[in-house]
Amino acid sequence: MAKQEYIDKNRAWLRQKAQETGVREIDKGILYKEIKRGNHNSPMPNRGSVVTVHYVGKTINGKVFDSSRGGTAPAFRLRDLIPGWIIALQKMHVGDKWEICIPAEQAYGKFNQPGIPGGSTLIFEIELFAVN
Repeated sequence: MAKQEYIDKNRAWLRQKAQETGVREIDKGILYKEIKRGNHNSPMPNRGSVVTVHYVGKTINGKVFDSSRGGTAPAFRLRDLIPGWIIALQKMHVGDKWEICIPAEQAYGKFNQPGIPGGSTLIFEIELFAVN
């Protein structure tokens, strides 16, 4: 498949996903669907927070390219992550579990990453365990 055809397919997938019941747009084309609601009195991260999460990342064809499941939930400084994670996680509370769909422009853009072709929409299931 040609590069532009792949990019167009990913954009069309996002447009279709946006029409699904329960899917909402946050900002900059990032979509989310709440899987589990956490404690909405708990803190929400900011760019400087360290977040502890479990996640599974895949492309629109269902190919898993990364996962923390099966091990200890990793901690990340939020500002060091891709823009889509930074935007979405700042909307989450501890205990929330969301599926987020990140357009390529808020992920790796046109650049290839191991297991992720350039222009890919990324789909993550993220569960937020802690904010420090």
